[in-house]
Order: sequence, then structure tokens, then C-alpha cells
Amino acid sequence: MVLLVPPTRRRLLTTAAAASLAAPIIWPRRAEAAQQLMVRTPGGVFDEVKKRTVYDPFRQATGIEIVPVPSTAAKLLAMFKAGQVNIDVIDTGDDVLLNLERAGALEPMPYNEFKYTNPDDIDPSVRLKHQVGSFVYAFVQGFNTTAFAVGKEPKNWEQFWDVKAFPGPRTLAGMSSGAPNLEIALIADGVPMDKVYPIDVPRAFKSLSRIKPSVPKFWDTGALSSEMLADKEAVLAVIWSTRVQVAADGGATVAPQWNQNQVLAQAYGLTKGTPRHDAGVKFIDYSLSSEVQARWLGAYKAIPVNQKAYLHTASQLLDPTTKLPWTKSQGFRNDIVWWADNRAKVSDYWNKWVLE
Repeated sequence: MVLLVPPTRRRLLTTAAAASLAAPIIWPRRAEAAQQLMVRTPGGVFDEVKKRTVYDPFRQATGIEIVPVPSTAAKLLAMFKAGQVNIDVIDTGDDVLLNLERAGALEPMPYNEFKYTNPDDIDPSVRLKHQVGSFVYAFVQGFNTTAFAVGKEPKNWEQFWDVKAFPGPRTLAGMSSGAPNLEIALIADGVPMDKVYPIDVPRAFKSLSRIKPSVPKFWDTGALSSEMLADKEAVLAVIWSTRVQVAADGGATVAPQWNQNQVLAQAYGLTKGTPRHDAGVKFIDYSLSSEVQARWLGAYKAIPVNQKAYLHTASQLLDPTTKLPWTKSQGFRNDIVWWADNRAKVSDYWNKWVLE
């Protein structure tokens, strides 16, 4: 769900997450605890936009100051393992939160305590027991408009894989980004969007092998993907919609193609045992209200989870035919449960394949 989404994506394995709770969580006392809320965020431009559209208005409305704490998934695990957790709310990818939930690190999401937001207005696909989506974005095809004029770019993943009809270097997500683009590789190989799960891992890697000679580098961060596309180190990219949009808004000659997009979600979780539970719930509740979602995601150019804010969604994110977000009309949902169960297996496969 803009500017940039979670910089480094989720890197949690279920087994690692479970091990992270071996030690008890110790909440350090702080005199300012009643006025401050510690929130894990991706940092960078994400926080710059959210500060003026969410954090500052929330402080003015409630007197609670949001203190962003940029942290990778690996660092979160380390904190839990050491029992030195001082984060109240975790703002990260929904797949990371699933692993933390499985590790017992999250409180159930208390929707009954919401005052600003009607939980029924939240997209049911991201309204889960231990987490709630904050915005939606997607893996889309990004293209450099000096290499392919708008309307002349590949229109689907099969064409993206066609290096003869659409020549030039590509970039895709690598394992170090959190997960390689196995679903997209399968769609390029003829698998329908609604049949990609459970993923046929050998077939997906066989498809990736066909495109691999045209990939100078697999990206590990959203920043790298947009830089490669803007600099024409790659003329086509599998890229987060937020990253390509912020690059375009900044004047880069890039654009997104939304057909066959893979829908992703940024989400909130409440850290188990936080002494600032009420403040954490209030912040999550506030930021999911239709008014705040419209203000925040109008600037961030991501898709709201509060369906009453759809009317205020940036026009670039709406399918002109259906008037719905592209993620609703042309996308398929990322299966975070499949990835939680299979990420270690895929990582082993990747480590061997990438050296071939």
C-alpha cells in the first residue's frame, strides 16, 4: 500500500520464530511510557509520509507520541530471543506477523475496542485474529518508458518472459528480499493465477531458469528495484507497486503494468505483553479509519484496507473499467501460510539454483 513499502521484506522462518521466544520478554520501564508508543516501522520515506499524515495528527488528537523504531525481521527475532523487547506495535508485512503469531509473540487483535473504525469496513482478507492490514500493494510489472512506450510494454507475465519480443535486461526479487517470484514464474509458464498454490517449486525454478540469463541482478530491497529500473540497468522489473509509483512521482521514466498483480499487505500486530496495550490499540484503530486512510494513502499511493476510503484512492491505483483497486480486479492474493510453511525449503532450493 505511497512511497515505499517495507524496505527489506520479511525473512522469518517458522522454526527460527519459535526459537525466538525461548527467553521471557522483559519490558523496560520508561518515565515517558504513558505519552509515547514504540512502533516498529520500515523507516525512511515510509515514516516521512506517515509522520505528517498519521503520527502528528494522532499525537494532536490523543497526546500520544509515536516513536518509530526501524527494525528488520531478524532484529525483531533477536530482541525476542534476548527478552529485551521495547516495541509495542509492529508495522510490517503480513507474512512476518504470521511467523511472530506462530511464535506466540502477538496479542489477539481486539477489534471490539476500536472506536475510530468500524471493523466491518476493513477488507475481510486482511482482518485476521492476530493482525490487521494497514494497506495493500502488489508485485506488478514495472517498465522503463524510454525502452517501452506506455501501451507498448508486455501486457502479462508470459510476455515479460519473452526476451525476443521484448528485449532488454530484467530484474526480479531474490531470496534475500524475503521470497523469490515463484508465483509469477509459474504464471509465465502458463499456470492460471488461481492455481499457483500450492507452488510447484521445481517447475517455478525451471521457469526462472529461462529468464535468468536476462537478469543482471536479483534485487534484495525495494530501493534497489526502483533504482535499477530508473537507471535502465533493467528495462523491466517485478517490483512493488509502491516503489514504482514513488519513482514515477519523483520524475523517473517508469510506469506500472497491473495485469496479473500479486497482492501483498502491510499490517499491524500488537506485541504480546506490551504495557501500552490501550495506546497501541488506539493508534491502530485511528490509522485504519476511513478519514486517516484517505489522507495517508492519498499521499503514499497505496490501497486502503478500509473499504470506505476507496473513493479517495489515487486514480492510478483504480481499474477504470471496474472503478475498484487493481488488486481487486486484476490480482491474486499472496498465500502467507504457504510461505510460512515452505520458506526454508525454497531457500535451500534457491541457494543451489542461484549458483548454477
